[in-house]
Formats: sequence, structure tokens, C-alpha cells
Amino acid sequence: MLKTTYQEVRLSVAFSHEEKQIIRQRNLLKIKLLDRRPANARVDDRDEKFELRVSHLMNEQVDRFLCANPSQAKIYEDNLLEVLGQMKLWLDDNAETGSRTVVEF
Repeated sequence: MLKTTYQEVRLSVAFSHEEKQIIRQRNLLKIKLLDRRPANARVDDRDEKFELRVSHLMNEQVDRFLCANPSQAKIYEDNLLEVLGQMKLWLDDNAETGSRTVVEF
């Protein structure tokens, strides 16, 4: 039998209570973070089936993604880190309320 070896990239995100509240208040659960297609996907599989969404990362659920080789796994990991960094910045910006500014004329 033919064997195919895949590289698995696992992701688990631990959101703070405050971040979870921001996600729920802003209705971000259905936001798509990344388009992706695993190495073992069939040709007739729909692309929407493999999208990474915020809801997949809630409650510290582990997201597993298969890559064809170590190079693709590293590229995928870099893309994940970039997207998660942007999401963290957005959540931090929305966590703080703006300060009051007085302008004199």
C-alpha cells in the first residue's frame, strides 16, 4: 500500500475573558481569518469547509491542519502567526475606551 506522510500544524489560542467578551459583543465569531486547503483535501471538496474562523479558536479548541511537506508547514505557520498578531492588535485596540480630549478655541 502507498503511504503518504503529512506534516500537521496544531493551533490552540487562549483568549482572555475580556477578549472573549469583545469577540462576542462585536459578533466576530463568524469572521474568516484564513483561506486554506489541507494537503489531504479531495478535488471536489468545497473551499468553505476549510476556512479558519474565529469560532474555531474559541474555548481553546485545537485546530489541526495538514501540510504536504515541512516547508509548507512553516509557511502556513508564518501566515497563522501574522493573522493572529493582527487579530490581537485589533482586540487590544477595542479593549480600551478612548480618553476624553478637550480642545480649546
